[in-house]
Amino acid sequence: MAGCDQEETCRHAVDASVLWWRCHAELVEVPGRAGIAATDAIRSERLSLVLMDDAWLEALARGDRWEASELQGVNLPSDFPAPDGSDDEYIRLQREKLRAYPEQLEWCARLMVRISDRAAVGHCGFHGPPRALGRAEIGYTVFPAHRGQGFATEAAAALVAWAWEQGERTVVASVPPSNLPSLAVVRKVGFVQTGVRVDDVYNEQLVFEVTRPGA
Repeated sequence: MAGCDQEETCRHAVDASVLWWRCHAELVEVPGRAGIAATDAIRSERLSLVLMDDAWLEALARGDRWEASELQGVNLPSDFPAPDGSDDEYIRLQREKLRAYPEQLEWCARLMVRISDRAAVGHCGFHGPPRALGRAEIGYTVFPAHRGQGFATEAAAALVAWAWEQGERTVVASVPPSNLPSLAVVRKVGFVQTGVRVDDVYNEQLVFEVTRPGA
């Protein structure tokens, strides 16, 4: 599902052709991570979307925020992972995905890193490789201290542009109808609702799609 961010509600959706040019994804090298390919990070105007790896997730699972910060060369907020354990399931699921798709890690989770100061402002990414899932579906969450600054919209747009560059015609996002900030994000990026589905976690979710211009 798409996560939450306290974005301002948009007045108009961004035209998809404008999104393509404004949010064209740039692949960059990740500072401080030896042996990692230059294609690991997707860069937008303010963010570097850095792939999570198993060593980093394992450090998070142990609650070692210092080691996790060192491994990624970022500044993690004090509330991630959450002290109450509410992020444990997310971390476990991401480790499972890395093991399930070792040759397609670029379609897994990413950390949102603010370029100006290397602060981790949230996480985002794809639910898994399109060939395995049958679709390219994105999700995003912005940490509480960084909400209301447009980071979810910027990350979502960069993920969409990157997926289009990989040859995907359509990108999907699923949002619970009660998550008004996330609904504003997908609409601002240019998604349109195409259906409704029910799952075991969030019950009803609204399904949105955005299609590559000219596809």
